[in-house]
Formats: sequence, structure tokens, C-alpha cells
Amino acid sequence: MTTDAGTTAVLPDADAAASDDLETVRLVNGLSCELPASSPLAKLLKSQRTWVGPDAKQRLAILRAAKSVAIVGASPNPARSSFFVGTYLQQSSDYRLYFVNPNATEILGQPAYASLQDLPEVPDIVVVFRRGSDIPQVVDEVVASGAKTIWVQLGIWNQDAAYYGEEQGLTVVMDRCIKVEHARFHGGLHLLGFDTGQITSRKTIR
Repeated sequence: MTTDAGTTAVLPDADAAASDDLETVRLVNGLSCELPASSPLAKLLKSQRTWVGPDAKQRLAILRAAKSVAIVGASPNPARSSFFVGTYLQQSSDYRLYFVNPNATEILGQPAYASLQDLPEVPDIVVVFRRGSDIPQVVDEVVASGAKTIWVQLGIWNQDAAYYGEEQGLTVVMDRCIKVEHARFHGGLHLLGFDTGQITSRKTIR
């Protein structure tokens, strides 16, 4: 369009503007569709959990097959949940255990590593204690390390990151405590998540 001053004004492309307002949302059946980002339906679908990770049998298989576990976001602070989980895995499993924290030198008597790339081997499972918003970056780090399973701890949820991890070829477990899962599969779990000291004839997954 030419204005009275003889200059040309570029009008925004209506289709492009409309497409910028569209958002791809995933449905429970795994399909996706585009909806206006501001629509109530888009907001509702985005707020709902549609991603489903490995079931109990599959999680058990993951734990049984693993020989090594790295904990990203491990803390030397006994008050932190990562310290509690690390203590449990150190004492109640046969996993080769690695702690990843660039700000620590030692955790639970073992050396702390600055990154997954610094580990002496590729871990079978990478357990993550990081904020939900950090998970996409951690997914990239796990992929770069060559590990195949990312296990995001209980209370941490990033659905988009879960889908992204699977797209990168990872097995993703999210919002589940590896200590609780390990313990409950061999009968050592109390209702509150503590070791009962129960004696059982069932074979453990140590």
C-alpha cells in the first residue's frame, strides 16, 4: 500500500499473525492439534497431564537392568532429598553410584563430578534433582552423555520435557522417587517411604 507521502507501508500478513497465536497441544491418545493459545480448551489441555511414562513392570525392568546410576543435582546437605536418596542407593543397592554437582567435591564419601561428561562411564540411569524448568537442558546433557534413561524425581514435572526426551530416544521416568520404587519392589517400603527392616524370602533387585 502507498501512503499520501509516497512511502510504502507493509501490512502484517493476517495468516502469519493468526499462526503466531496457535499452540500445539497433545491429547491423551497421543495425537496433537493446533488451537488458539488463548482459548479455554488450549489452557485446559495444557494444564492436564497427558504424558504417561513406563508402568510398574517397565520401571522394575529398568531398575533390574541397570548397573550404574548418576544423580544430577546431588547435594552434600543431609537435609536435602537427594542426599537421602543417595544414602539409600549407596547402602541398599549394588549400583555403581555417581554424584553430579559442579559446586561440590565430595558427597557421601565419593567424589562429586562437575557434569555427566566427566563420569568414568556412561550411567544406565540418570536421576535428576533439578527444577522442572531445567529438565529440557538436562535432557540434552543426558543425550550428549550417551545415557539411555532419565529418571526425574518425585515432585518434579515438565510434560513437554518428557515428550522431548522421548523424541530424543530416551526412556523417561518422571515424578517418581527411585528410592521408593526400588524399595517397594523388594518389600522394604513402609507407608511413609522408610525402610521397615522387613525380612522377606522374595528376591530383591539389588
